[in-house]
Amino acid sequence: MAHQFYPLRALLISNSKWVEGVLRFQPNFFKNSAYMRQTPRILWLGCADSRVPESVITLARPGDIFVHRNVANQLLADDTNFLSVLEYAVDELKVDHVIVVGHSRCGGAYASLQAVGRNEHLKRPIQTVTSHPVEAPINRWLAPLTELTATIDLPSEPSKALEILIDENVKTQVNNLSKTKTIQDAWSRARAPPQDQLPEHPLGSGRVWIHGLVYELESGYLRDLDVSQNWEL
Repeated sequence: MAHQFYPLRALLISNSKWVEGVLRFQPNFFKNSAYMRQTPRILWLGCADSRVPESVITLARPGDIFVHRNVANQLLADDTNFLSVLEYAVDELKVDHVIVVGHSRCGGAYASLQAVGRNEHLKRPIQTVTSHPVEAPINRWLAPLTELTATIDLPSEPSKALEILIDENVKTQVNNLSKTKTIQDAWSRARAPPQDQLPEHPLGSGRVWIHGLVYELESGYLRDLDVSQNWEL
């Protein structure tokens, strides 16, 4: 029975070592972290894949990045979870950059690619993951990605098709992001004539950039898809 709890114990031990290491060099770090308001400049909208830990791959510290992650980095118009994170990050934390981050060898994208190969996109409801019932949460979640996959002219070579799909998925989510009420309202504030911005709007200037990146598992590097947008573009 004890071995079943090893992952939890290992996690707690690692946490203790991390705390000790931080305190050795920054004795007041946790006190400051607890009593100072968080001021991240970035909202990271990424995939839940355990191989893409945003703080680790960017050498970020606690408080640097506000984070929302889900399967296949989907930004859906009816997802209250995503929308509330976005609203809080932009309007309350006043982040400057919102970044959609996909990654190579994405399991969600691969499942959608396989589903289109079986013509699942022609069925309703769509069963992207056959090991789960058609009405399972994972299948409801991935249905939009499977529908997107069916609209893209992809090569027959599976690895190349997956690579293209991952990029196109990020680009689509950036486009979805740009259409949200939070981003549109922010950009409207940013475009307002200077005299209309005094006194400062309680939700901030609205000068928010949005970007799309892909993390390459094979190299560790983030790749910029050059789809950045702001209030002027």
